[in-house]
Amino acid sequence: MGETKTPAEHVSGSWYSVPDLRLRDHRFTVPLDYSLDTSPKITVFARERGTGLSTPLTASSMLQLKSAKDLAEYLKLFRADNIVNDAEFIRVRLVPDAEPWTILGQSFGGFCGVTYLSFAPKGLKQVLLTGGIPPIDKGCTADVVYKACFQQVIRQNEKYYERFPQDIELIHEVVQHLAESEGGGVRLPSGGMLTPRSLQIIGLSGLGSSAGFERMHYMFERVWDPAIVSGAQKQISYWFLNAFDNWLGFDTNPLYALLHESIYCQGASSQWSAHRMRAEYDGQFDAIKAAKEGHPIFFTGEMIFPWMFEEVHALRNFKEAAHLLAEKTDWPPLYDVATLRNNKVPVAAAVYYEDLYVNFKLAMETASQIAGIRLWVTNEYMHSGLRDGGGQVFEHLMGLLNGKKPLF
Repeated sequence: MGETKTPAEHVSGSWYSVPDLRLRDHRFTVPLDYSLDTSPKITVFARERGTGLSTPLTASSMLQLKSAKDLAEYLKLFRADNIVNDAEFIRVRLVPDAEPWTILGQSFGGFCGVTYLSFAPKGLKQVLLTGGIPPIDKGCTADVVYKACFQQVIRQNEKYYERFPQDIELIHEVVQHLAESEGGGVRLPSGGMLTPRSLQIIGLSGLGSSAGFERMHYMFERVWDPAIVSGAQKQISYWFLNAFDNWLGFDTNPLYALLHESIYCQGASSQWSAHRMRAEYDGQFDAIKAAKEGHPIFFTGEMIFPWMFEEVHALRNFKEAAHLLAEKTDWPPLYDVATLRNNKVPVAAAVYYEDLYVNFKLAMETASQIAGIRLWVTNEYMHSGLRDGGGQVFEHLMGLLNGKKPLF
């Protein structure tokens, strides 16, 4: 038998064209675990490891790992620390003479950017952050994050019902219908269950993006099947059930649910932080109680709850692994405060005043720990500012970095 061929570290694809662009793919074979000399390899292409075409972790591919413990051990290698390791691996092979490069981090990408500033600042020429300044205290900051986020979520719910007051009664009816259905919910096309509490999680994207309110409202406009036969039983439409499945996206991106709370952990466990913090606001987020008492039903935000690994079909196989990750205490560091306080890399950040996902106050606390950072604080955009007004956001941040925006 011949020797096993070692994959090339960097493979450049053929040139191809799309309108106005000439493109070439670059794929990199990187260590799964940079702490091991003989680590298994994964492929990275254009997205962070585990997503896109970068050895994606899907509801089917993760079943190759034989136990929940094996899966949890594998997933621990897909956080910001190793994403930065991948970026450095790529930089020295892609950038001429391995010069430092400029990076832009949106949302979690901004968290990765601050990790980059902490552990590999020599690889950076400039850093742009948009809606992505993380809390950097040691331990697990998830409790602090979710206490703040629940308060912002309440405000966003109030705004939603101010804009669409007719939805208060409509959503009451939906919740009551679900609660009274056999099994406490309605079966989804995906095989999961739509229950009163799972209905609330559509706020994850609906409450925090520029057109999210409208998308939610129009979705609820089609929640009921029309009664085309006299006396037909009222039922939730297939259109709505399918839209709900597609809204969440956990079937194609389970990694988000599995690792979300770990992004706040350094040497401590999250212990299902969002679930615990929700209990402190239970009077405001109990959908069935709110429907009975006539109060608006509040949706939740960027929060993962343990029961989702029962009610979301694509997540059911990973329930045990999710619990292991929630209990894990030995998460390695993601930030170095001393390095950030002595930062020499030019950094500019867009901080969105009404950001649902990255709390404004917590972001400003971290910004005060990053030496030399330039801030653009605005309520003109929400968390989706880079998508909604990318040109303006990018130009403004580059202006801060290049001296076109005055200090005062």
